[in-house]
Formats: sequence, C-alpha cells, structure tokens
Amino acid sequence: MLYNFTNDYSEGCHPSILDKLAATNLTQQPGYGNDEFTKEAVEAIRQLCQNPEVDVHLVAGGTLANLIVLGAVLKTFESVICAESGHINNHEAGAIEATGHKIETVPTADGKLRPADIQPLLNKFPEFHTVKPRVVYISNSTEIGTIYKKQELEELSRFCRQNNLLLFLDGARLAMALSAKSNDLTMADIAALTDIFYLGATKCGGLIGEAIVVANESLRKDFKYYIKQRGAMLAKGRLLGIQFAELLRQNLMFELANHANTLAERIAQNLQALGYAFLTQPETNQLFPILPDSLIAELSKKYGFFVWRKAHEGFSAVRVITSWATPQEHVEQFIQDLKALSQK
Repeated sequence: MLYNFTNDYSEGCHPSILDKLAATNLTQQPGYGNDEFTKEAVEAIRQLCQNPEVDVHLVAGGTLANLIVLGAVLKTFESVICAESGHINNHEAGAIEATGHKIETVPTADGKLRPADIQPLLNKFPEFHTVKPRVVYISNSTEIGTIYKKQELEELSRFCRQNNLLLFLDGARLAMALSAKSNDLTMADIAALTDIFYLGATKCGGLIGEAIVVANESLRKDFKYYIKQRGAMLAKGRLLGIQFAELLRQNLMFELANHANTLAERIAQNLQALGYAFLTQPETNQLFPILPDSLIAELSKKYGFFVWRKAHEGFSAVRVITSWATPQEHVEQFIQDLKALSQK
C-alpha cells in the first residue's frame, strides 16, 4: 500500500478529540454553536488574538469559509483580488464566481501578494464600467508553502486600508505558518492587521472545522445570516466546538503543526543534500522539490504525492506534504528510498 504524502488531511483526527466526543456524547447541549464547548473554543481564540471583541464562527471546511466570507462582504459589482495560485482561483470549482463575483488574479512567483502587485488592478477606467476591487485574498501559508513575514503583512494591511480594501486571510494551514521557524507573526498580529481571517483545524488534527475570525467591527453585523443561508450553521455545533476546544487546549494544535513542519524540514534537508532545487523555499509542511521525471516515476510506486507542474525538460515540481500525524519511520523510509533511487 502506498504511503500518502499527497495531503495533510488523510488521517482522521487527534485521539483527544475522539475521546472527548465519546465522553460527552450523551451530555445535552444547546444547538447552533451555543454549547459550552464552542464557547470555550471561542474564548481560546479570542485570547490568542488578544482581542475579546472579535467575532468567531465555526464552520465545517475551508471552501465553505471562503464562500461565506466573500459572499458576506462583497457587493454584486465588487471583486476579490488574489494570487494566480490562490485556492479560490484554482481549487474551489468556481464557488466564488458562482456567487456572481469576479476573481482578479495576479501572477506571483512565491504565491504572496504585495502592494505593487495589486495597484495595477485598482487603476480602472472608465469608472462604473468595470468591477470594483474590494477584497484582497491571501493565504498563510500560501498554496505553494510560503509564509508572510510581519513586515510584509503590515505593508499589505496599510495599503489595503489606504485604498478602502478589505484584507482576508485564508488560514487553512495557519497553524503550520505560525509554527514555522522563519515565522515572526502571531495570531494577535493577524487579528490586528487583517479584517477577517480563519484558523483551520481540518489540516491540523481536526476531523473538520475552520474558525472564522471577524476582526473588523463593520463586518460583524448580520454575518450569521450568511452562515445560516449557506447551510453552514450546524444544529450540533458541539461537533466543531469540541474539536477546537481540544486542539487549543495546552497549545496542542501548534504542537501538531510543529510536528508536520519538523518532518518536512528533515525531508527538505535531505533533498537539498542530494542537490535538488525547489519551486519555493521550504518553510512549512508543504515541499515543492523539482525532481527528474524518472525519479518521480520510481517514487510513485511506493508513495503518493502530487505532480504540481512541469519545471523544464525531464524535470517536474512535485508537492510533498507531511501531516500532524505523519510517523517518523515513514519519513525515514522515504529519505532512504530517495537516496537509493537518486544514485541509480
């Protein structure tokens, strides 16, 4: 059977979540997010944000979070700007476009957006004849594994506020970004510098779940209506509440993220030692090494991973991802096979 390095959600969830779900199974709780577990989770997230005023809403998945947020904050004639590699542009089956909103994309080598990337899209003419940019969508970590540094996010935040743009951060892998060795951001920084973001559990120890954090007070009114209208307000909200409460207790989520990052770093160090280049600099649990197509074919017999794109003749960039539950022994075996096959 193949060992899967294709994604970081192949496993179920951290055992503490299953234990808590079982232990509280017959405990009656109010519905729709009013249970004690969701309240505990919301409080834990507010503490991480160092802001007791932020609104927190738990939903099932990342695409749903993106759809709810952009549907809630965009008027019919407004657009969202994102990197060409952005998740909403490539991996959500046109979910945002299906709401009637245009995605305006910018090509970037590292998957990150900067003010200089966005400015040309603001210079529209004639007025009232083109869509009006309103939201800047970024992700941390990005779709190609890079992370935003504090100075970068500060500059982007300042630019957005100067240009009446909302800054929305997709945090499906935010725990990995915040746990990266090169990171200098905190959740409090993100809450202060963005208008709205989310913290993902699906890819970091949860069965399902993303926590939408609405920092901008002007966006909070009626936000729950959009959640309900999109079918995302669970009657048994405790399912999401328990997961976040458990993952945020004693820093568990970030320990799991660090585990994924550490194992990815070990693979990256060995790839570098073998002389392989990367599409982007390794920083989190997503690696994008550029490998010979012949080596990719051999590795594919024992391991699952995603061939990202053709790099140049005879070489392709692949995506190798470690998860919160990846066993060390599978990483060591992968490294051994990589070394042996590279010597052929």
